[in-house]
Amino acid sequence: MPNRATKVGREEPLLDLRSFARPGPAGRIRFSPAQLEQIVRTVSRAREVVVKVSKGATSTAGGIAHLRYIDRNGRLEIETDEGDHLKGKGIEKNLTGDWDLDSVNAQGRGPYRGKAGRKPARLVHNVILSMPKGTPPEKLLLASRDFARDQFSLKHRYALVLHTDQDHPHVHLVIKAVSEDGKRLNIRKATLREWRGLFAQHLRAHGIAANATERAVRGQTRSRFKDAIHRTSLRGDYRYLRERVQRMAGELRDGGLKPNSGKAKLLETRGEVITGWHGVADALVAAGQGALAEKIWRFIGRMRWPLTTDEQLVSKLEERTRIRERERQEERTR
Repeated sequence: MPNRATKVGREEPLLDLRSFARPGPAGRIRFSPAQLEQIVRTVSRAREVVVKVSKGATSTAGGIAHLRYIDRNGRLEIETDEGDHLKGKGIEKNLTGDWDLDSVNAQGRGPYRGKAGRKPARLVHNVILSMPKGTPPEKLLLASRDFARDQFSLKHRYALVLHTDQDHPHVHLVIKAVSEDGKRLNIRKATLREWRGLFAQHLRAHGIAANATERAVRGQTRSRFKDAIHRTSLRGDYRYLRERVQRMAGELRDGGLKPNSGKAKLLETRGEVITGWHGVADALVAAGQGALAEKIWRFIGRMRWPLTTDEQLVSKLEERTRIRERERQEERTR
């Protein structure tokens, strides 16, 4: 069977501020009902969904180990694409056997697709569907189930597990990378963008006010720590962060942080976003929706100044210093 690839995902987000900042020949921007609804959700700061790809597996043994991790070695229930609810030690091997992952390897469709030296391809993908703290886990699971059914039913085998052991509830969705008719699932940025929007729709269908916009549109900047660094910090190994903070402290003593090329990009993006939001507000005023335009202007005014990762670390370092100084003063006054 030939190895084909399935490409999923729009090239442009629903709320594309850059296009809204450039009116057409008639100078009039028209919004679809879906765009208006997303504008309202965004300026009202509705909860944002998270859809991200985490570890997958490039071998059958890796797939079994991964399933053991997400079901906590049999303590949590796994729900399959066929509606089965599995729980207990050993079910992971049975599930990967049912998915016939060994056959995928044997037929040259993975992990190297028959080409020596090629980077291993995933036999299974792990997609995490998440919402902020306070989201009802049972509704998150219902929405995740609906999302998985719509996207992969009768195409890709999958299983999902709900986790509630952290502040934010989330679902691990494990997907067999090669479909039943031999198509390989390629997950790109546009894929994740579309999945976020679709997942948010399913959450709203279950009564959860969920939104899916890009960080820049919301006036947020991301601290770009690699996952490995984040995981080591969770284990208590702060060596990388400590070295980075020491370097920045030295720069500050010498007169300030060194110029960062990322800062210019951040400011450029923020300028485009603000221009786009003003374009949206102007169009709404022209359409007689001044109340919504007022909400947009307030939303713009509350945006925080964009900071690079180093600047965010310096801010946290200064905050920590202030807290320690306050604690010392309180101790002296006791």
